[in-house]
Amino acid sequence: MDNKNFLPLAIALLMFPQFAQTLYSPALADFVQHFAVAPGLAAQTLTVYFLSFAFGVVGWGWLCDRSGRRVAMLLGLAVYAAATVIALCVTTFQGLLVAQALAAFGAAVGSVVTQTILRDRFSGAALIKVFSVVGMVLALSPAIGLLSGAALVHAFGYRGVLWCLLVLAAALLAWSAGALPETRCHIKTKVSVRETFQLLIRNTCVWKSAVLVTVFNVAMYGYYALGPFIFQQLGFDNSAYGASGILLALGSSLGAWSSRIFSKAGVRAENLLVFSAVLVLGGGIGVHALLHSAWFIAPMMLVVFAFGVAIPHVLGKALYAFSDRLGTAGALFGLMYYLMIGAGMLLTGWTQSLGGTLLVCGGVALLLSLRVRPECSASPVPLEKLDR
Repeated sequence: MDNKNFLPLAIALLMFPQFAQTLYSPALADFVQHFAVAPGLAAQTLTVYFLSFAFGVVGWGWLCDRSGRRVAMLLGLAVYAAATVIALCVTTFQGLLVAQALAAFGAAVGSVVTQTILRDRFSGAALIKVFSVVGMVLALSPAIGLLSGAALVHAFGYRGVLWCLLVLAAALLAWSAGALPETRCHIKTKVSVRETFQLLIRNTCVWKSAVLVTVFNVAMYGYYALGPFIFQQLGFDNSAYGASGILLALGSSLGAWSSRIFSKAGVRAENLLVFSAVLVLGGGIGVHALLHSAWFIAPMMLVVFAFGVAIPHVLGKALYAFSDRLGTAGALFGLMYYLMIGAGMLLTGWTQSLGGTLLVCGGVALLLSLRVRPECSASPVPLEKLDR
């Protein structure tokens, strides 16, 4: 399969985990009513999602190095579909959380295996370009997810969301079975998970990349965790919250497009990261000041714009020193940042403070961006140099 025909499938697979999560977001308020739980507890479904997603990343990443990218993808999508069927059958909130955890484990395949396939087929500047293009398209998934989720919840409750996700999972499974290529190189030496983990945790650049991915994601997903309740407090219904996804998608898409333009213009990655961190800080200040009105969406657009600018550069350069073990390294790298995202979302749900979350994320991003070592954003160098 050539790259032109492969990219639509890759984009659809990458979109699926994010789309599934944002589709769930409008259902949080329905969870509160249907299962009689507090808003803070309902918001923790996102924490469960990210924590289970982290372990799914490890499992599917290891499997895609051991048995192949295609096998891992098909199994992961099948697990997600089975988990969604379970979610449709449960009658308690605890049962829903278990089903959500299993679904997140399956959904992780769309992230780690697809990224691994992209890293198999592209490298260097070409990979960053692909991530930027993918980022522009991925920016649409929150808008589609929020709007679709709001409409489904309004018409059918949270079960409408689950049925939609089941149909999508089945469609992706069929598409992947018929069109997904196997891109794994036949490596003669066995990849050790333990050895790879040791290399990763000794690599300062990998740690900084993982934390940066974490704070930019927590800044964006903090809105999806708290947004439904903020709009509810302002007197708006789910349709208004769903419509806000269009604005945020425009901001994120513009950020990803700008990231590509900046790269072509030769702007250094570390400068783009500083710029993005400052935008998140500014957005946090604005959100904190405007939470009493729907105008808080305006500074929130700065945050999603920053996400679109920063993430392609962070992901595109994070694992260039691990080309002989991309699946395993990508899995462990994903475990690092998804566990941190889960912890960040737990704190976000506990504090119920969107402005505070954004300020902390922006501050951490700025501190790390100002301290990025040149070799973390330069051309590939030997692994042993990065691990000194």
